Amino acid sequence: MTSDQTQLPVAVVGAGPIGLTTALGLAHYGVPFVLLEEDATLSADTKAGTTLTRTLEIWNRYGCVDEILAAALRIDEIGDIDRATNTPRASVQLAELVNDTQFPFVINLPQQTMEPILAGALERAGGSVLTSHRLESFEVLEDRVVLTVETPEGTQQLEASHLLACDGGRSKVRDALGATVSGETLPERYMLIDVVVDLDVNNARDYPYLAYFSDRSEWMVLIRQPECWRFLFPLAQGAEQPGDEDLLVKVKQFIGEVDKISLLGTVVYNVHHRVADHWSAERKVFLMGDAAHLITPMWALGLNTGALDASNLPWRLAWVLRGWASPELLDGYEQEQRPVAINGSGEMAEAARKYMSHQRGAVTAAGSDWATAYTRTLLGVRLDVDGEGDWSMVMTSAEPPAVRAGDRAPDLALHGPLERETIHGLCRDSFVALYFTDVRRRPEIPVNDSPALRHFAVSRWDAPLDSGLRDRSLFDPGSIATSRYGVPGETVVLIRPDGHIAAVAPMRPGVAEELYSGITGRPVPREG
Repeated sequence: MTSDQTQLPVAVVGAGPIGLTTALGLAHYGVPFVLLEEDATLSADTKAGTTLTRTLEIWNRYGCVDEILAAALRIDEIGDIDRATNTPRASVQLAELVNDTQFPFVINLPQQTMEPILAGALERAGGSVLTSHRLESFEVLEDRVVLTVETPEGTQQLEASHLLACDGGRSKVRDALGATVSGETLPERYMLIDVVVDLDVNNARDYPYLAYFSDRSEWMVLIRQPECWRFLFPLAQGAEQPGDEDLLVKVKQFIGEVDKISLLGTVVYNVHHRVADHWSAERKVFLMGDAAHLITPMWALGLNTGALDASNLPWRLAWVLRGWASPELLDGYEQEQRPVAINGSGEMAEAARKYMSHQRGAVTAAGSDWATAYTRTLLGVRLDVDGEGDWSMVMTSAEPPAVRAGDRAPDLALHGPLERETIHGLCRDSFVALYFTDVRRRPEIPVNDSPALRHFAVSRWDAPLDSGLRDRSLFDPGSIATSRYGVPGETVVLIRPDGHIAAVAPMRPGVAEELYSGITGRPVPREG
């Protein structure tokens, strides 16, 4: 990357959760940016409330997860209750994931509370949100994008290296690109209400903090937020929005009579599964989040699918702008994320909706308690990293299978020469090659002389002090990580900065460098 004095910023339009997360990603990788929001303040609307494990991992990489967790409720069980009998069915036990992630839980935190936390983290990272800045138009030139922006000081022009459209379901950028949105809008709408009620002491119910009440006639989702209880249920086609008293009666039809209950707020919204036919233009303009895909918010797949976009694109931009990759690297963003939205998250959400209402085409168990937990937290996303159409959203194996290219890398703890390391922590700033080997045999592990690619041996044997490998060896007591990855001995696993596995190959001299160059189109850069 050129110096900050000459490098044009990346323009991010829209300061919702995806725009904020994208900006945090750019800040993490040292990419200059501007974040434009047309409204005067961040949204205060009642919106998304549950964040899945994969999104927590993304926020952890971008340095803001601790503040989020401090304000949220953590959940290790997703309940499933048959409304007719008020009896629980098989719940999703997220403790099954303790050997897969540093966050074996999901969280409940309303979007109107989440967004200021993300904005605060962005400010601490040296960025900010430019509110009351509305994008009017843009022009794509050979080496930049010129934006016309309405600001409090009048109309201004802004030059950017790239334009990232996080401007929502009514995206102006998408319309300007001529992208066609196809899919469906369901005839029913969803109604979300927040209430204050004591279900802990005076009216103890012991529901999980996230519970799905399934029923053929009318299902409901119960979400415990930090300061209230949230209820989500369908509103039939053509039905009038219930009044406040009717809403409270409806809630009590699910939870029973209580001593006190009051309504905090309500919102009704349409339900979509619609995806744009193309997400980019000339490797300069990219659609992200709701601008690219509108997905039914069942199973929390709306916002969390957008977070996958915000994980995939920032590192690519950083590598291209630094000269560490050719511009073709940017093509992988749409190649990998669009199938996830159009055939992955959207179909999962629709199948979940059918499951809730006992319709045909419902989601069934993924294969085991572990596989179900892995799928429901979005840890099971495998991306099409090779362009061969091989991707997945659902884990079907009863036990963790051997890792493959495209998988999200399981995040286990290992012990470095000085401190405990996590696999995702090792790759948060660079590609990482893990060599599953026996360090007693003095394998050939390249020295770490590149900011873009680092090398580490993984072995159940601690590296001998005279091996010359102590600085690039990771001790794996009991072969826990080695067993979880499931690859044969003398195998290298190359992991991308977004925590997805780029390649798996037999160890031989120079293999990691060859794999890196094949992915980025450039040789491995050296320090200095």
